[in-house]
Amino acid sequence: MRVTMSAITWRSRLGTSFIVLGLHFVALAAALEADHHKGEESIQIHSHHAFVGREGKNFVLNGEPLYINGWNSYWLMTQAVKERTRSRVTNIFKHGAALGMTVCRSWAFNDATYDALQGSPGVYSEQTFEALDFVVAEAGRHGVRLLLTLVNNLPEYGGKSRYVQWARDAGVDLDHGSDDHFFTHPIVRDYYKAHVKTVLTRVNSITKVVYRNDPAILGWELINEPRCAHESSSDALQAWIEEMAAYVKSLDSKHLLTVGLEGFYKKNSRGTSAANPKHTPRSGTDFIENHEVAGIDFATVHAYPDLWMPWENHAEKQKFFNAWVDAHIKDATEILQMPVLFSEFGLFDSQHRVALYTSMYDRIYESAKQRGAGGGALAWQLLDEDMARLWNDGFAIFPGEDHSMVHLIKRQSCRLKVLSSSSEEYHGCDQSKFPQSIPTRHFEAILAEYQLMMAP
Repeated sequence: MRVTMSAITWRSRLGTSFIVLGLHFVALAAALEADHHKGEESIQIHSHHAFVGREGKNFVLNGEPLYINGWNSYWLMTQAVKERTRSRVTNIFKHGAALGMTVCRSWAFNDATYDALQGSPGVYSEQTFEALDFVVAEAGRHGVRLLLTLVNNLPEYGGKSRYVQWARDAGVDLDHGSDDHFFTHPIVRDYYKAHVKTVLTRVNSITKVVYRNDPAILGWELINEPRCAHESSSDALQAWIEEMAAYVKSLDSKHLLTVGLEGFYKKNSRGTSAANPKHTPRSGTDFIENHEVAGIDFATVHAYPDLWMPWENHAEKQKFFNAWVDAHIKDATEILQMPVLFSEFGLFDSQHRVALYTSMYDRIYESAKQRGAGGGALAWQLLDEDMARLWNDGFAIFPGEDHSMVHLIKRQSCRLKVLSSSSEEYHGCDQSKFPQSIPTRHFEAILAEYQLMMAP
């Protein structure tokens, strides 16, 4: 997803695991209800003791299969810098935990922009790093794990173009026709490696735990939505993934690692290239080859039908979306044999949002029932209510207001937790109270179904 910002305001625009320690899912529901009706009720705090791992096609925690229902809030570090906005971080973790969501994806970078983490190569703001410390600590307190992204392919928050410009500023002779130098030039690659090492070896000022030793972190994402400006750079991107995956694993063997791909296939891919959007962006990536690199533990996919095919009606967008999700679960199961996480998905068209989310959630659930590779999905995005004016990119879900989405998300969290346990019922989740699917319907009917699910 592409996000933009200014020096005065940060504004979005178009483009795990969980461990439950003594907290029943019914208590999560009660916390959510209290938040909706009372506003400031506290929730039970968690701590993590185990790292999420991978066994074949599945995420695992303590030897049991794990299926993820989570969300994106890329803005956590930036909002934690200032005391006046720090409560937004706590609030969104409270909301996510009350929805049964267990993983949040967020940025661990901000390169030479407002409240930058890294102002120039190797020069860091301690205030901003302490904001990231707060994010990691709050995630752990609320029983949520973080998937942290280490750089942006896009120019928002600095990104790869900033790294290339840093090299130019240092006197390196790089042409201005492409930012693909990020993947190829040794000095730029060393800048990135230095950032990786700085983040992974950071000692959290609050918890005193080194990031690479902290189970509150699910894993690392090398780069958000990598693409090459030219298809001829695809080999360079592949080499970069191989080099950086090995480097991350040399520093941290405890956490999971992924690339950060959108899921596009090259024309001669061994995967299901027919599932690509009709006008596939030039990316130089391939869902199969880029994930087959040693050290990459799971695959990722993004899904934005109304960004990729805005000219189509909703029926065509939904048809594409269904085929896109099915193809990647199938290829992850049969070819990659690793879990696939749909790490960004959303719909700008709020009228059909419930139907699209239902489609995603049902596909993950059906795969999980068969112990397939559908490892979970992360919604784009959850926002705190007071961020609506400047941060809503049109995809946002407001947990205190979007009651139909609250029901749908909680339902998915509950039934995935059932599958993550050997028992038929797990922490208060009763499968018999869930219908097999939730079609788009009138709001009151959805709320009635929600009340049935919450009944003792």
